[in-house]
Amino acid sequence: MPVPQSGSWHRLAAMSVHAYTALGVVLALLMVHMSYAGEVQIVLWLFLAAMIIDGSDGFLARRFRVKEVVPGFDGALLDNIIDYITYAFAPMVLLWSAGYLPGGWLGGVVASVPLLASCYQFCRSDAKTDDHFFVGFPSYWNIAAFYLIVLGASTAATTTTLLVLTVLVFVPVKYVYPSRTETAWWPTMTLTTLWLGLYALILVQYPSPSLWLIALSGGYLLYYAVLSLHLTLNRRSQDRSAAG
Repeated sequence: MPVPQSGSWHRLAAMSVHAYTALGVVLALLMVHMSYAGEVQIVLWLFLAAMIIDGSDGFLARRFRVKEVVPGFDGALLDNIIDYITYAFAPMVLLWSAGYLPGGWLGGVVASVPLLASCYQFCRSDAKTDDHFFVGFPSYWNIAAFYLIVLGASTAATTTTLLVLTVLVFVPVKYVYPSRTETAWWPTMTLTTLWLGLYALILVQYPSPSLWLIALSGGYLLYYAVLSLHLTLNRRSQDRSAAG
């Protein structure tokens, strides 16, 4: 049952949700600091913490009707700022500082390419559709960095992966927004929760995680990609039928 929309307690609750979201900037600061300290495993744990906050703050915001209770504060803008630095900026810092990118200035160039693509994506007015999809690869650079690191990817493999995903930012595939896309919501959220658990198990085993655990977690990525492509093609087919 939604909470009432007035009263100092409700305003405090709404602002607490924004404060919860803003914790992401503290995590981002720690990500960058720990990256240069060589604490790769800690940074990967911080990625997980950031994803949990990002996956739950939207529910809390809707539950406490923060837009109505605190209309003068732009929670969506705050969320985008936090997502950019935790999902894009910090992962590139980690990959570069940990030696997964080419040496010298070329490493900076490779790291900059996804960041620039994400700048474009985060500023698109249609980056999130009205029916709750992401348009183009949704800047999950933290997830890409996680798999590249736990798999011990080479510099060439890391560079190739980042460049391919950068191209996908501009390909108009509609990617599922796990916590909001209505189609297949229950299986998607169930698998997302299981994936987060597998992420944690893999990190517990790092730096020598079980390959079958990594492969099992990769099954979720396959599910996510196939579902997103299927829904995109299905929607295009429906649009063509309606137009014809």
